[in-house]
Amino acid sequence: MTTTTRRPVRAAASRTKRAAYGEIKRGMKHLEKSIGEIQQGLRDAEQQIEADARRRVRELQKDARAQLDAARRKHRDVARILDKVSAAAEGSWQRMKKSADVALAEAVGSATSLVKRLKKALPR
Repeated sequence: MTTTTRRPVRAAASRTKRAAYGEIKRGMKHLEKSIGEIQQGLRDAEQQIEADARRRVRELQKDARAQLDAARRKHRDVARILDKVSAAAEGSWQRMKKSADVALAEAVGSATSLVKRLKKALPR
């Protein structure tokens, strides 16, 4: 009789063991699926960040080119004013100088603004 009593205990322990093993196995599969989802999410996030960075760089380049063109136009304007000043009579010298000073101040302000925006956009 002792043998009969022990066998059902072993069978019950074996069933419990199998159930626990199956539960752990299901948990592992669920964890593996979660890990895969996390990895895919990270890849997607990385791709999105890279795409956003490329877009931002293109925008900054476009803005920088526009500002550079504007600065070059101002430079040409100031050069023309300088040519006029050198040929101008003494009485109009002050008027020409003020005009050149205004144009230079605008050009320097635009260039300074662009440099600040570029520095702000680039991490250190």
